[in-house]
Amino acid sequence: MNFTKMNGLGNDFIIVAHFETLPENASDMARVMCDRHFGIGADGLVFVLPSDKADVCMRIINADGSEAEQCGNAVRCVAKYAYDHGIARKEALTVETLAGIQRVWLTVENEKVSLVKVDMGAPILYGPSIPVAIDREQVIDHPIEAEGKTFSFTGVSMGNPHAVIFVDNALDFDVEKWGSLLEKHSLFPNKANIEFVSVTSPQEVEMRVWERGCGQTFACGTGACATVVAGALTGRTNRRALVHLKGGDLEIEWAETDDHVYMIGPAEEVFTGTWCKR
Repeated sequence: MNFTKMNGLGNDFIIVAHFETLPENASDMARVMCDRHFGIGADGLVFVLPSDKADVCMRIINADGSEAEQCGNAVRCVAKYAYDHGIARKEALTVETLAGIQRVWLTVENEKVSLVKVDMGAPILYGPSIPVAIDREQVIDHPIEAEGKTFSFTGVSMGNPHAVIFVDNALDFDVEKWGSLLEKHSLFPNKANIEFVSVTSPQEVEMRVWERGCGQTFACGTGACATVVAGALTGRTNRRALVHLKGGDLEIEWAETDDHVYMIGPAEEVFTGTWCKR
């Protein structure tokens, strides 16, 4: 089976485009192929499938075999793959995900996609819809406790659940310890992606992320979107900000005109190969 290895700011994926529908053993495939010692190694296995609603359909299986509703970095990779490999050879296209259909605009240089802008849709802020086990219209700076330490989080869904926690210095924060504990906290019935964020200015933040089903990753597109939404809701940032992640930067805007969040960032094809295991 042929595959393509891609990444969005170091958040890496195995792209497979040979199936008409999601295979029944997709979870097992992801666990084996994403293993960084005995497999190819990746944060997730992404299936590029036909769609009767959009130009392409994306289904993403995390490294632990669980399926994610959405992934901003993966959407950028899928859009680049679709254009560069001739599946959808146009500079404005649509991608079907479990979280809905997303509009994508491509910057093309020398017949290859260099930059991708994605309409990530409107953020979901109502607690039970995120989901967070708190029945409020907005869950803002709500206390959450783990091992005797109390944090404050703002809940946002970008098609998948996020808990954004503002800290003094995200660069030195123990993401592995606290992310792994908070991901499965009882407040999050479907678990959650945990962002640790420090504010440099109203237009700029540093973010580190613990992704549900993956662990700490170099970048999280939906997490960067959730971070700017949370920053604007709490008055810490403007509605448009540059998010510095471990793997690079994303430009995020929570537009007032349509309430949608827009993300701009790169996607990169690293190598292709053939998977021989069964």
